Amino acid sequence: MKSGLTVAYWALLIAALLPIFCAGLAKWGTFGKPRKEGGYDNHNPRAWLARQTDWRARANAAQANTFEALPFFFAAVIIAHQSSAYQMRLDVMAFLWVFLRVLYVLMYVADQATARSLVWVLALVLNIAILFA
Repeated sequence: MKSGLTVAYWALLIAALLPIFCAGLAKWGTFGKPRKEGGYDNHNPRAWLARQTDWRARANAAQANTFEALPFFFAAVIIAHQSSAYQMRLDVMAFLWVFLRVLYVLMYVADQATARSLVWVLALVLNIAILFA
């Protein structure tokens, strides 16, 4: 039996960190500002995020959507591993899924709604393919 993590398992770790990246992006540049001037409010972070607009609000929405996508991706990768999927194919598909999700986040923040939705669909189809790998 092989030891260590496969590329697909590393993709799970990267995917798990992606929502944290989105949260940091939403808060970017606000930590040094006083709360009275719109700076990040660590005492009431959800209310602060709810008041954000434009790209900060979209980064927060990308965070929520990324969290929503994780369970299916995790399950698909684990099931594929348990089903003895061809490892190289699984690794490539998992890496590509992470790439698509990063692209999705960037398009969300940049307000590229149509392209973002297309990337979301591609990632979903790829996730289904991973499940049946």
